[in-house]
Amino acid sequence: MTTHIQHAEQLSTTTLLRFATAGSVDDGKSTLVGRLLHDSKSVLTDQLEAVEHASRSRGQEAPDLALLTDGLRAEREQGITIDVAYRYFATPRRRFILADTPGHVQYTRNMVTGASTAELAVVLVDARNGVVEQTRRHAAVAALLRVPHVVLAVNKMDLVDYAEPVFAAIAEEFTAYAASLGVPEITAIPISALAGDNVVEPSAHMDWYGGPTVLEHLETVPVSHDLTACHARFPVQYVIRPQTAEHPDYRGYAGQIAAGAFRVGEAVTVLPSGRTSTIAGIDALGESVDIAWAPQSVTVRLADDIDISRGDLIAPADDAPAVTRDVEATVCHVADQPLSVGQRVLLKHTTRTVKAIVKDIPSRLTLDDLSQHPAPGQLVANDIGRVVVRTAEPLALDAYADSRRTGSFLLIDPADGTTLSAGMAGASFAAAAEAEPGAAAADDAEWDF
Repeated sequence: MTTHIQHAEQLSTTTLLRFATAGSVDDGKSTLVGRLLHDSKSVLTDQLEAVEHASRSRGQEAPDLALLTDGLRAEREQGITIDVAYRYFATPRRRFILADTPGHVQYTRNMVTGASTAELAVVLVDARNGVVEQTRRHAAVAALLRVPHVVLAVNKMDLVDYAEPVFAAIAEEFTAYAASLGVPEITAIPISALAGDNVVEPSAHMDWYGGPTVLEHLETVPVSHDLTACHARFPVQYVIRPQTAEHPDYRGYAGQIAAGAFRVGEAVTVLPSGRTSTIAGIDALGESVDIAWAPQSVTVRLADDIDISRGDLIAPADDAPAVTRDVEATVCHVADQPLSVGQRVLLKHTTRTVKAIVKDIPSRLTLDDLSQHPAPGQLVANDIGRVVVRTAEPLALDAYADSRRTGSFLLIDPADGTTLSAGMAGASFAAAAEAEPGAAAADDAEWDF
């Protein structure tokens, strides 16, 4: 009993790291994740027994640790990763949420989903193949999504006799490429996921390497998702008006603070209306508090009765975002149906959903060489491109470079609610290389916004 309590206390004081894995097919992502879970003692006994039994039935002597993560039957049968698999595990130093993303080109959109909330991305490379097209694609996606830390895991070092020159050449090529995209921090680690070298325990075969193991780096990398340091933003999710005898005049605005902190007495602006007021009170978990910060869920009370509804944004009066109806952004198209110029869509930003039209698609990004294909006319599944969207109502958008929470949005099919594209407002990492906008957008004069 005491052990469980101590463990719970340890977890309550540890930080949380969200990270994603990416790599080409057969680079060993699932084996690396399985090795991390196995060697950090995060696998239940019955799970390990099931993996050992499945491995023996295939004629394998050692347990295939990749089976710990490849959960779909199609994944196990083909030996590939298709869907994003989320895994939760913990060590005494830190808790982890891992998104194991696929390596196939046609699943680029899945990597975007898994890496969108990650603070770190582990990009795997097969030491025998070096940096390939898909490696560059994953580095570009990590840079687009502003993932602050990237780990290059050079896997299968056992198959190149643990040769330092092989590792050094791959690390140099990848680091130069990722740095040119604006990735702020890159750490290269030589590993063998199958043999366990430098995953959790230091390798006895690579005494020339003096850096951390993968787990050691994951445990010690600075977690930079301190949302309280960002511009304060509070999207209103629900208006609370009990109108009871006990609370006849109560009017509160409930939601989750997306970024920053709010204090009682602070002057605020409500967007998109632009009306101003001051915070009269903040209620959290049934108690009045003087200050609240991201990502707390709270109810904010204002000194003035202002017309506020779901989708409005409360921000500090001296630090409010600009309101616009013309959104320029980079999007990753995730739907099977294409996104075309002139298409009517819904744009969902925080708690606000508005009608919109795709006015222009100036360019499509070719991830192989980061060139811009001008005026493609449409984007198909897994494409990443620049779009210009005109909304029916004003939006209070931050640049994605300033805030991943309030700078992101979704484009949705108004007919059936399907998510079409994931968007990042403002300039992409390749902004300097943007092509000039090409063909003019289709004539939308009959639409009134």
